[in-house]
Amino acid sequence: MRMNTKMSDMFMHSILVVEDELDIQNLMCLHLSQEGYHVESAQTGKQAYNMLSERSYQLIILDWMIPEISGLELLKWLRKDNTRHKNIPVLFVTAKTNPEDIVQGLEAGADDYITKPFDFSVFKARVNNLIKRLKFVSTLTESGKAQNLKFQLGDLVVDTSAHKVFMEGQEITLTVSEFRLLETLLRNQGKALSRQQMISFIQGEDVNVTGRTVDTHISILRKKLGKYGKFIETVRGIGYRIGFI
Repeated sequence: MRMNTKMSDMFMHSILVVEDELDIQNLMCLHLSQEGYHVESAQTGKQAYNMLSERSYQLIILDWMIPEISGLELLKWLRKDNTRHKNIPVLFVTAKTNPEDIVQGLEAGADDYITKPFDFSVFKARVNNLIKRLKFVSTLTESGKAQNLKFQLGDLVVDTSAHKVFMEGQEITLTVSEFRLLETLLRNQGKALSRQQMISFIQGEDVNVTGRTVDTHISILRKKLGKYGKFIETVRGIGYRIGFI
């Protein structure tokens, strides 16, 4: 299924919807098309894999329980270092609602997670905010030198202009959410940021996200940063902080 947008200048924002329930898939595509996005869809993991092998997208909306290749396995493939899709935002939309499933999905590399059934106004808000992050990254790359900062802590290097993190010379793969979380902590060194402040930066003020989501991202980020994860400090009753480097 392919839907054309009414706004030709929005074709750069191409979204792949991977959902095996056709009624839900059609509604997702309809709402996204009405928002001005170019939308393509797949019903199975194998079909999505083949489409992703041929072309790129700005966002992937992914169901977990799909035929042939599960959404989780497809996500793990997307996040491998040798794929050109490793930094593409992924929104999980699934009926798996257990907290351990949500944690597993985020740890595998999902940038956000919506459980079924869901409200389509919330769905569109989540999609729009993930797309806004891409604009934010482009702004960082194209803006003046004041924005092109590079932070270094021992062998850990965070290059905001390239949107990359290196540890001991090896690139660490972070989701867009994880990178933005790390970046905002580094840009506010020494300051204790509340969970609500971080939610506003990562998700946007118009999306209802819990502090628990931030805690999960912080936990995953600490693991990925290895020995440097300890520099992300928990500030009791407030949130998190990175001390002066």
